[in-house]
Amino acid sequence: MANVLVHTADESVTLTAQAVRRLLEKGDGDAALLYLALLRHHGNVPPRSLAGELRWDRPRIEAAEKSLRELGLIAPAETTPLEPADEKPVYQRADIAERLEGSVEFRNLTAEVEKKLGKKLTTPDIGVLLGLNDYLGLPADVIYLLVCHCAERVQRRYGEGRRPTLRQVEKEGYAWARMGIDTQLEATAYLKKYTERQGALPRYMRALRLGDRPPVASEEKYLIAWQEMGFPPETVALAYDKTVLKCHELKWPYCNGILKRWHEAGLHTVEEVEAGDRPKAKAPQKQADDAWKYV
Repeated sequence: MANVLVHTADESVTLTAQAVRRLLEKGDGDAALLYLALLRHHGNVPPRSLAGELRWDRPRIEAAEKSLRELGLIAPAETTPLEPADEKPVYQRADIAERLEGSVEFRNLTAEVEKKLGKKLTTPDIGVLLGLNDYLGLPADVIYLLVCHCAERVQRRYGEGRRPTLRQVEKEGYAWARMGIDTQLEATAYLKKYTERQGALPRYMRALRLGDRPPVASEEKYLIAWQEMGFPPETVALAYDKTVLKCHELKWPYCNGILKRWHEAGLHTVEEVEAGDRPKAKAPQKQADDAWKYV
């Protein structure tokens, strides 16, 4: 099949005639531009990582990527969501300098983040902030709340003076984006709920006979999940008793299995569990049918 050779100043890319035909029939200019950018990188980068080079936000590059997948010009999408390391856009030094020079808001955000973290941000660090703003579409005020949240969480877990890395901030930012947190109002509501859940963790730890120590990260995931299911500490204590009775010690997965079963059955309080989880009484045996034997 014939190919089309496209020349640039210092390199060339080759498109098959079939690819050209599909792109022309689709009539999607963004898909064509993304395809050229992918060819320029020899297909060795994730499509979304080119958002910085193309200076596109996330919805725009996602739409172009979807078009290319529908055309069969790139492989089908992964079934699991990509992590930031896989899909984040790459911003060149010139892109970052241009944004710092042209946007007072972004420049102020960078300065405030430096104050909060107590360090001078590197070019890659600022690139993370630009990705959160440009690619994920998070406003500057939401990004600052995100940074403050990460800083408080790291300090609470590891002690005074510890600060999060921009990689940690970025990962949490992707989690916020997946939850649809992209306004100050939504961020404030989320942080309020997060604070309430954190405040309840000591009661759950005591219910599990783990004392007053803070939970480690893996334990915290279970405790937060149980809160989200609607279980009070008293019900978790009941699940703990059943776990120890069976396993002779706390086994987090086993305890979680008990609570998930109760949750699926709509049982959340101790009273509901004791009423709904009780074995059904056996029906009394009928003796009337045999009475004729003794007549």
